[in-house]
Amino acid sequence: MAGNFWQSSHCQQWILDKQVLMKDRQTDLEILTEEEYQKCMIFYAGVIQALGEQLKVRQQVVSTATIYFKRFYSKNNLKSIDPLLMSPTCLFLASKVEEFGPLINSRLISACQSVVKKLPYAFSGQEFPYTIKSILECEFYVLEIMDCCLIVYHPYRPLIQYASDLGQEDQLLPLAWHIINDSLRTDVCLLYPPYLIALASLHMACVISQNDHTKHWFADLNVDLDKILEITQQILKLYDLWENYDEKKEIASVLAKVPKPQTIPPPSTSVATSDSQSSGKGTV
Repeated sequence: MAGNFWQSSHCQQWILDKQVLMKDRQTDLEILTEEEYQKCMIFYAGVIQALGEQLKVRQQVVSTATIYFKRFYSKNNLKSIDPLLMSPTCLFLASKVEEFGPLINSRLISACQSVVKKLPYAFSGQEFPYTIKSILECEFYVLEIMDCCLIVYHPYRPLIQYASDLGQEDQLLPLAWHIINDSLRTDVCLLYPPYLIALASLHMACVISQNDHTKHWFADLNVDLDKILEITQQILKLYDLWENYDEKKEIASVLAKVPKPQTIPPPSTSVATSDSQSSGKGTV
């Protein structure tokens, strides 16, 4: 693990440019609107969260898995590998990287079956269609696309430091922590360093709780306030979407628009983003 964030692969390889991200997403956006794409990402982040709760893993494992999921689809379209397979694969890998310990194969598949059954409005009562072999093979593709850059720096640690510096742990920390978890449903974890996400979440917590005692502390910060504003706007946009979004009524039609992957990938074919290559990829 790198000694600090600035020397890490997270900083050097996985803070993406927004224009590049949107360009790489273009294949999916020819089929889905931006809002539908976000609803799809929100849904599968919820699937990962539900799997994590079913398996009783730490929140950091769930957060790392969600970022792996978003990293994969930042470089690949949704047709490349079924997101329903990618979700447990990312959690399986994150549990090992975050030293929670590898998940027992039978428990993982059982959790997948349980979560799918709890979402009949999305999956029409179907069974979880994959085996542990599928997950292990999918894990290889995740490692390949991420170039084995597995260490993720989260905003939680800087958030704790900032709240302690403010002397406002009890008042602000729980709400800001919750906002960070919500931010995983947006692209901010792909676009901004974790300390800025922590500051934006803390500032939002101050505003929501009407805490005016932190104004001078924020004014004295030597950071790019425009970036904090951009992060805040993305999270607020998520909350606006949630306010008018009924997942149980809408997600089935969104998922139905996503092209289904090939079922069997040919030998020695790498996961790629273009349509010409995606015909050789699959759900493994």
